[in-house]
Amino acid sequence: MAQDLLSLLAKEKIIAIVRGIPRGSGEQTAKALAEGGISFLEITLNTDGALDMIDEVKGKFGERIKVGAGTVLNLKMAKEAIQAGAEYIISPNLDEEVLTYGLEQGVEVWPGTMTPSEIVRAYNLGAKVVKVFPIGSLGVKYIKDLRAPLSHIPMVATGGVNLDNIKEVLGYGAVAVGLGGNLVNNSLIEKGDFEKITHMTASYTKLAKEVEENAAKS
Repeated sequence: MAQDLLSLLAKEKIIAIVRGIPRGSGEQTAKALAEGGISFLEITLNTDGALDMIDEVKGKFGERIKVGAGTVLNLKMAKEAIQAGAEYIISPNLDEEVLTYGLEQGVEVWPGTMTPSEIVRAYNLGAKVVKVFPIGSLGVKYIKDLRAPLSHIPMVATGGVNLDNIKEVLGYGAVAVGLGGNLVNNSLIEKGDFEKITHMTASYTKLAKEVEENAAKS
């Protein structure tokens, strides 16, 4: 299961991050993202009604979207997320209790890391993927620098990835990127402009596909 999830992530290359959207808009948001080609959706637990949203989105779109929980900061949150049906857990930090518990439950945990020491520690503890955050502050070339000695560890670059740099970030060796407000635009959701969300999503997934196709050729 873990390998299947990682293989799919490496192919699809984008995790859409839902944070702080209005309560009750989860289904329409997920539908708009799915129609634009998204296969991984992270619902952060600091979103109002997040646990219900995980359950709802998984129930409606479980065949099309892998639904995970984000901003999982401690063991209690991890237990609640898994109970709600999260298929993977993502954190902004490395919490060893969360990682150990997730693996015991057969649920992938992709912890947030920044330094080489954190990345290697998370990987050695069993994380199949690590999130490198915040890449926008560190600079996208930071991924390239990390990949030189640590190319065996799959990394998701999160924070500051946009249409202008997504191909560069993926080209530097990130297995995938996490896209929050630059894709899941809360003001568009509040206005009900889900068509624009789908359009933007299609632009991102097109660029990610080009990276995948170019890699296959080389």
